[in-house]
Amino acid sequence: MKKRVLQSIETLEGDRCVDIFVLDTGLFGFEIYRRDTEALTGWFATGGYADRTFETEDATLKAARRYAPWLSK
Repeated sequence: MKKRVLQSIETLEGDRCVDIFVLDTGLFGFEIYRRDTEALTGWFATGGYADRTFETEDATLKAARRYAPWLSK
């Protein structure tokens, strides 16, 4: 399935990120990423949440906040 990122929300420190995306099926999802700025290896998924789907973007963001509490700050 193809996905299109709607939001990419990064921490102020630039070490964590959550992508909110929509699939070509019309369902939504999210994934949590991390990067080590010293290593210069880029972003890598840490959550394993990309297979979970939601009916709305709002429901997706609400779920993402449960697993990435820093989103609420």
